[in-house]
Amino acid sequence: MNIEIAAEKTLPPLKRLAVSRPGWFGRLWMLAAMPAFFLFAIPILAIFLRLTPADFIHSLRQEAVLQAVNLSLTTSLISLLGIVLLGTPTAYYLYRRRSRLHWLADTLVDLPTVLPPAVAGVALLLAFGREGLFGSLLRSWGISLPFTTAAVVLAQMFIAAPFYIRAASAGFAAVDCELKHAAALDGANRWEIFRYIVLPMSAPSMISGCIMSWSRALGEFGATLIFAGNLAGRTRTMPLAIYIGFETDLDIALTLSAILILVSSFVLLALKVLVNHRLPVS
Repeated sequence: MNIEIAAEKTLPPLKRLAVSRPGWFGRLWMLAAMPAFFLFAIPILAIFLRLTPADFIHSLRQEAVLQAVNLSLTTSLISLLGIVLLGTPTAYYLYRRRSRLHWLADTLVDLPTVLPPAVAGVALLLAFGREGLFGSLLRSWGISLPFTTAAVVLAQMFIAAPFYIRAASAGFAAVDCELKHAAALDGANRWEIFRYIVLPMSAPSMISGCIMSWSRALGEFGATLIFAGNLAGRTRTMPLAIYIGFETDLDIALTLSAILILVSSFVLLALKVLVNHRLPVS
């Protein structure tokens, strides 16, 4: 006998209704949801309908596009490395929750995700600019951050780091405490428990956080524009090149938009595959 049919016969009437074929009520909800689907799909579809394959290939050969793509990929990958190095101990600290100031640290980590990007850019400029809070100290070391490629990386890290920290912290919290207790009883120290138990079991969450942080860094615009400027070959990432493209060459803007849409779609699919792979089989 078919497993689904057998399961359906064993369900109570209300639960059996949930697995049956959708009737008028289900179709009503589907019709009510259609405007939202159109709202999401039409703007994305409009870009690809406006951009022909010939225009796409032609724009990809232009120096402005190649510079923007190369700069975005380079800075976002460097940002991701910094996020992992700084964010992993931060995530572990938040997971442990043994400090009275945990609520403050927890709020600080979430703050960049709710700040308007322009505010984040102003904050970075006032902190690390030439006349900023640490400006004189940086000048004494011969360092100037604003309107440099390093400023792009710092802006991306500031905006994208919370996504990795949250995912990694959730991964650490999901590790079964009994496994850690058993390892401790067997003589493992805290570093060995973290290295051989906590870290491997948290890896899927950490990878998920890396994907989200990288995609967020790749699409960062507001903070980068204010803190790093819009200098071709130095700070003009793909989002900034799209902004300029609307004034100079629409095909460049459309090409870079299509690239970011494809990358974002790949990121979402990768996350869904990763999440589905982690789901327990019932």
